[in-house]
Amino acid sequence: MSTDTANPQACARSPMGAVTAAALTGTMAMMTFVAVVGPIVRQLTLPEWVAGLSVTAGGVLWMLMARWWGGVGDRRGRKPVMLVGLAAFALVYWVLALGVDLALHQRIGALAAMALLVAARALIGAFYAAVPPTAAAVVADHTQPGERPAAMARLGSANALGMVIGPAAAGWLAGHDLALALYAAAMLPVIALLIIWLALPGGRPAAARRPPGAAPMRLFDARLRPAALTGFAAMASVAIAQVLVGFFAIDRLGLPVDEGARVAGLALTCVGCALIVAQQCVVRLKGVPLARWIALGALIAGCGFAGVAAVQSQTTLLACYATMAFGMGLIFPNFQAMAANAVQPHEQGAAAGTLSAAQGLGMVLGPIVGTLLYRLSHALPYLLVGASLWALAAFTFARLRTPAKAF
Repeated sequence: MSTDTANPQACARSPMGAVTAAALTGTMAMMTFVAVVGPIVRQLTLPEWVAGLSVTAGGVLWMLMARWWGGVGDRRGRKPVMLVGLAAFALVYWVLALGVDLALHQRIGALAAMALLVAARALIGAFYAAVPPTAAAVVADHTQPGERPAAMARLGSANALGMVIGPAAAGWLAGHDLALALYAAAMLPVIALLIIWLALPGGRPAAARRPPGAAPMRLFDARLRPAALTGFAAMASVAIAQVLVGFFAIDRLGLPVDEGARVAGLALTCVGCALIVAQQCVVRLKGVPLARWIALGALIAGCGFAGVAAVQSQTTLLACYATMAFGMGLIFPNFQAMAANAVQPHEQGAAAGTLSAAQGLGMVLGPIVGTLLYRLSHALPYLLVGASLWALAAFTFARLRTPAKAF
C-alpha cells in the first residue's frame, strides 16, 4: 500500500475543481461521438463494423499512449500534459466534425468517410488518453489513501454528469442535424483546455520526489494486476454497451435512424444518471472495502446486461442500461483507488496510465467482439458480458474470503 501523504502546500489550492470540470466537458465530447456514430454509419450506408472499428481504433491508441502520458506527467508535471492532450484532442475533433458534415452532404465518398471516422477516432483516443490518467494522478497527489475512493468517485461523478448532458444534447441535436451534434461537441475540449490553463495549479513533477535509486515501474507490475484486470473487464463491458445501443434501438425496436439516435441518447443519459447515484453511494458510505464494492457492482451490472436480451420496448431498454450503469458506478472509482493505494507518490502517473491502458485494451476488444457477435444475434453480446461480470463478482467475493487478499 502507498504510504504517501498529500502535499499541504498543494492542498492549499485544490485542483479538484479544474480536473472535474475538464472531466465533465471531455466526457461530454467523447460520449457525443458514441451517441451518434451508429446513426451516422447508417445514414452513410456504411456497414456496422465501421462503428465498431472506429471505437476500437480509439481504444488501441488510448491503450498504447495512456501509460506514456502518465509517465510524462510524473516527469514533466500534470498541467503541461493535460494542456497538450486537450489541444490536440480539440483540433482532431474539429476535423472530424467537418469531415462528417461533408460526407453527409455527399461531398466526399464512402471510402473517405470510413477512413475519416476510423482515423479521427484513433487520434482522439491517442490525445484524450493524456487526460483521464493525469486527472486521476492529480487526485492521488492531493489525497490520502483512505480518502481516494470518495475522491475518485467525485471525479467519476463529473464524468457521469458528462454522460448525462452529452448524449441528451447529442440526441436532440442529431434529430435536427447529425453534423451539428459533432460541431457542438468539438467546442467542449476547447472549453476544457481553457479551464486547465487558467485554473489548474502548476507544480513540480512527481518524479522529482522519486527516492534515489528507485526503478521505474514495470508494465506488468504485480501490485496493479487486480485493479488492471478489473478495469479491463469493466471497460470492455461499457464499450460493448456504448457501441451497440444505437444499432439495438434501431433493429430490436424497429425505429428509424433519427429516432434510434434519440433513444440511444436517452439510454446513455440514463447511464449517466445511474452512475452519479452509484458514485454518490461510494462517496457517502465510507469504510466499505474496495473489493466489496467491486463484487456488488459486477453482480448488479451483470443483471442489467443480461436483461437487455429480453428487451422489447424503449422503457425496458432504458431500465436495463440504468441497472448496468449503477453497477459500473460502484466498480470504477474503487479499482482506480485500488491502483493509487498500491503504489508510491512518484509512481502515481505511471500507475494511472497503466490502469488506463488496461481500460484501453477493453475498448479495443470490446467493440469489435461486440459488433461481430451482434451480427449473429442481437442479444448475444449482452448475454456474454452479463456472464463475464457475474464471473468477476464470484472471483472478487472469493478473494474477500481471504483477508490477506482483500483489497
